[in-house]
Parts: sequence; structure tokens; C-alpha cells
Amino acid sequence: MAHEPPADLPLASVLRDAVEILSRAGVPDPDVDAVLLAAHVLGGGRGEVEAARLRGDAVTREQADAFADLVRRRASREPLQHLTGVAPFRHLELKVGPGVFVPRPETEIVAQLAIDALRAVASDEPIAVDLGTGTGAIALALATEVPYARVYAAENSVDAFVWAKENFSLVGAENARLAFIDLEHAFPELDGTVSVLVSNPPYVPDDAIPRDPEVRFFDPPAALYGGADGLDVVRVLSEVGLRLLHPGGSLVIEHGEWQGEPIRELLAAAGWRATATHQDLTMRDRATTAVRP
Repeated sequence: MAHEPPADLPLASVLRDAVEILSRAGVPDPDVDAVLLAAHVLGGGRGEVEAARLRGDAVTREQADAFADLVRRRASREPLQHLTGVAPFRHLELKVGPGVFVPRPETEIVAQLAIDALRAVASDEPIAVDLGTGTGAIALALATEVPYARVYAAENSVDAFVWAKENFSLVGAENARLAFIDLEHAFPELDGTVSVLVSNPPYVPDDAIPRDPEVRFFDPPAALYGGADGLDVVRVLSEVGLRLLHPGGSLVIEHGEWQGEPIRELLAAAGWRATATHQDLTMRDRATTAVRP
């Protein structure tokens, strides 16, 4: 007697079960994550999955098994972006995975501050530098959204550099250059010529524990922790900024929601002018800017 092939399963019920599993695991957006994981398995977009669910489409047993495996991993709080291999950032889609900090939506406002400052420069070819570029997110946003600028990015983690190199290659911005170098010593040939210096440095205090398991267990520690008060790298950035930027150049630093005041004080003490802290879309302090004297 011939074995019947496994029956197809309704997509709607497969998604419903996934949302329940992810909800029980405390995943913040279980509905969104379930749809995005299904889109990854089925090879379509989020809208196509939603349309297929409404139509009452089915998935094969093989697709359902592959999806169930990803849902199980997501329920263990493995980052969604590690499972799909991509992270959206502004208009870009970046490759991500283990060993590199996953770009966050709140960093998009940091990129916007840097882009605005770069566009305001009265030059046909202003120079911007992104220190500790990680995936290359901020640098590639600058290079593609201000295409007449020259953008330099530095990264000193081997694992992160591999991801950055791949993203620079995929985006193909000819005005962007990536270097494997420690941020403290980056680009001495640019001293005094840079218009915008931007960084999303490690800023979590050493004894603080990030709330989200995705951050705590999967983001590389070197991209998270910044010394006893979280500001060790910020102090270095202040010195490097005074070296790289020309007078009137802009410094843009991402930080934690409680760090705006100490960073303003630190920068002002080093001689920076016009220090200001800016909020992200959740109304939390997210970045501080200053002007090179």
C-alpha cells in the first residue's frame, strides 16, 4: 500500500500556532516576527504572506517544518535578524549575523542627525567618518543619502569587519571606504578635514545587564560595554573628534537614555561647543551632538 504524501497545512493556522509560541516566550512583537519568518521560508515579502493568509493558502509540510524550526529558535530569543540574515536600516537591507551588532531602528535617528549635518556643509565634497561602523549601517546610509560626500568607516573587530565588508560590497557606494583600524588611530591622513564624525560606540556600563535576551546573549560584548560608566569610548571619541574635524565640524554620538547630561559635560570640559542631546522616536535621549571649536 502506497504512503500518502504529507498533507499541506493552512498557513493561517501555522501562523496562529507560531504567534502563540512566541507570545509565551515573551517575544515583543510575536505577530510581526511570525509573518517575517514565514516570509523568509516562503521566499516572499511580508505583504505576500498576509495576502496568502487572507486567501486561505496552504504551506507544504516541508515548509511548515522549516518554519517551526525558526519559530523554536526565535522563542529561545535568538535575534530575528540572525534567523533571516538581514536587518533593515533606513532604505538599506543589511546582511547581519553572529559577531556583529544588529542595527536598531533608534540608530536611524542618529544617522539622520549626521546626514543633516553633512548636507548643511558648504562644500562640493564634504567628508564624513563613521567610527566603529559594525555592519556599516550609518556609513552606508550617509554614502547613499549624501552621494556627493566622501565617507570613511573604521571597524576593529574581525567578526564585525567581515559583515561590514560584505555590506559595502553589496551596496556598492563608490564614495564609501572601509578600513580595518582601531577608532583611536583611524584616518590620520584626514586630520583637520572632516566635516561630520559619527559613532554608535559601546556605551553600556560594565556592570549593567541589558534588558533584552537578544542583546544580552547574542550581541558581541565589545559592541556593548564601555567601561565602568559606559563612557570610556566616548572619551576617546572626544579626543579623536578634535583631531579629525575641522573647526565648525559636527560630532554625533549615540548613547543610552541616561547618558546625555554626562556626555554634554564631558564634551564641554574638552572644549566642544553647542552640545545638545536629541531624542529618538520613543522620546528617549539617544544622541548628543557638538561642534568642534
